[in-house]
Amino acid sequence: MNKMKWEDLLSPKRFGAETSPDQSEPGRTSFHKDCDRITFSSSFRRLGKKTQVHPLAQNDHVHTRLTHSLEVASVGRSLGIRCGEKIKDRLPKDIHPTHVGQILQAACLSHDIGNPPFGHAGEEAIKSWFSHPSNAHILEGLSVAHQDDFKNFEGNAQGFRLLTRLEYNINEGGMRLTYASLASMLKYPWTSMEIKKTKKFSCFQSEKEFLNRIAIDVKLIKTDENLYRRHPLAYLAEAADDICYRILDLEDAHEMKILSFNEIKELLEGLCDKDSHYKEIVDSMNVSNRRKLSFIRAKAIGRAVEGIVDTFIKNHDAIMLGAFHKELISESDTQIKNPLDQAKKLSKEKVFDEPRKIELEIGCYTAIGILLEAFCSAVREQVISGENITYKSSRVLAMMGLNAPKKGDDLYQSFLKVTDYISGMTDNYASHMAKQIGGMGS
Repeated sequence: MNKMKWEDLLSPKRFGAETSPDQSEPGRTSFHKDCDRITFSSSFRRLGKKTQVHPLAQNDHVHTRLTHSLEVASVGRSLGIRCGEKIKDRLPKDIHPTHVGQILQAACLSHDIGNPPFGHAGEEAIKSWFSHPSNAHILEGLSVAHQDDFKNFEGNAQGFRLLTRLEYNINEGGMRLTYASLASMLKYPWTSMEIKKTKKFSCFQSEKEFLNRIAIDVKLIKTDENLYRRHPLAYLAEAADDICYRILDLEDAHEMKILSFNEIKELLEGLCDKDSHYKEIVDSMNVSNRRKLSFIRAKAIGRAVEGIVDTFIKNHDAIMLGAFHKELISESDTQIKNPLDQAKKLSKEKVFDEPRKIELEIGCYTAIGILLEAFCSAVREQVISGENITYKSSRVLAMMGLNAPKKGDDLYQSFLKVTDYISGMTDNYASHMAKQIGGMGS
């Protein structure tokens, strides 16, 4: 039976620079460099103006994609170091537990980097527009596989495309991250053609070769064409994300006056009431509810991290065999699992269906639709007819600058440039552009 090995999984080789090994630097490993490259990228910076849960929120205390990604990276690093300590006798001799933490930090920093504006609503709006029968003519002439990339548009796949192709070294390795970090961020290591069960994927057809190169290099277990079992660290990256959004979404909901302090306290106190200062702080009349929630959040995350580490170690052998197919939270002790599941349920019932959030998400569908209609129509007109395109289309394409497709270009690649452009927009810029193009701007 195939079994993954840590000496293969933690490859420091750089994607796109395989023949140029890293120059050693005091105190800065290859994996540390991955974190730096992601952090200093323009795509990462733009996450500061992209929705986490609440679109275009006026409250500066709620999370953006940027603050969420930084917090997930912090939790991921802790998970990596602590799990690395537990399995250090199985790690390659030149790999320290802190290196495992750095790989997880890089994977978590980049986990949302490809998400479009307006959060998951933006992702759904892109899928919906391409899948609508009235827009079928736009994708006419593309293969079924290529059409599926747009009809099932996925932020995870856009992130993989950005890391391996679009940022820094365009079409020559992208950010040139290590194979270990790239494999760890592949939450769904397959393409849009293999989504019957999960409805999610981490790779467009355009990066299929990259997926296979990385998977083969780190020796992921292959189960079908362009389909692999996850890198073991991808389970920890997923858990870090789950811990953060389940707990921190509640804190945001309190800031937005959707949930009360007592609702959140009652839900999470089982994760933190073992702390000797718990009752003293949460019952104090001299501590604001915001500060009390910060204390509860910190203790709850700490307890959840402990539980996930235990669950990962308990299932280590099954994970290495590719025989573990669940989320780590779902297999954790009930003292960890139940509060986190209840937090997810409460958010679904009270936060995600909050009226103002719904109104803004409906508006986001309109904005994304206006942008896709303008840019996709202009691109199709340009690629197929070329010289005699309308004045409006020529001006729309001018917005794309050097990335604007030209006559005779591949239509699939040309539409990818459109989704690259739109998914890279911030919430504010996408709203502004939609108003201008739709004739509603000043």
